[in-house]
Amino acid sequence: MIETGTTHETFTAEECENFHSDGYIIQRRLIPIAYIDTILEVTRRDTGAHFGDIEYEADVNYPGAPPSLDAEGGRTIRRLRQAFSRDPVFSKLVKEPFLLNRLQQLLGPQVVMPLVHHNCVMTKHPRYSSDTGWHQDIRFWSFGNSNLINVWVALGDETLTNGCLRLMPGTHSMQFERHQQDACLFLRADLEQNRELLDSAVTAELSAGDVLFFHARCFHAATRNHSDNTKYSAVFTFRSLDNPPVPGTRSAELPELLL
Repeated sequence: MIETGTTHETFTAEECENFHSDGYIIQRRLIPIAYIDTILEVTRRDTGAHFGDIEYEADVNYPGAPPSLDAEGGRTIRRLRQAFSRDPVFSKLVKEPFLLNRLQQLLGPQVVMPLVHHNCVMTKHPRYSSDTGWHQDIRFWSFGNSNLINVWVALGDETLTNGCLRLMPGTHSMQFERHQQDACLFLRADLEQNRELLDSAVTAELSAGDVLFFHARCFHAATRNHSDNTKYSAVFTFRSLDNPPVPGTRSAELPELLL
């Protein structure tokens, strides 16, 4: 039996204001260690067996990634997709009051979890991990509006050395011109117009059990892992009931969970 081990089950009014202003907020030591241990056990089991739906670093072709699955390091796992199909621990976690109550404060009383986006464990390995450029998660998603929230659960220490997330505060409420992004909708680092945004970036260093809540329109990025140990993070996405996926798009391909 997994016990929550926390009595902090809501955001304060100030924390809600900070989220709406910055587009993200960190809650320290929110996830009980029993959850962390179980998720890591499942993760190591499935990465060791290369089991289930897997994205490899070679699949994304980002800077630092092996050029192909057959190249050296080509079978380096980037993420275990479809976490909900791997173990009941994930469905139990997202229904916990210390997560669900916070999501209801930000999204409204009826919260839905799409299973097609995120729903994964990110694994950032030494040597063959890649750099992820500045982007908004909503860029290739299709919903009635872009008001979705990601929950990033640190399963261990996340630092600049091993490739923690960096974020640009306030970008979730900004409008951007198409030329500010490249063909893959990454923010262009070579454009002077983007310099102020790039200089505003903050670092989200986390410890095991910390949770980063961030808006799907908030620009974020991460470097490759320069440490000697693999970094693990569980990541999920949520929307309000009145913000359904657009029929016929990838966002509507899988069932969703009403929490």
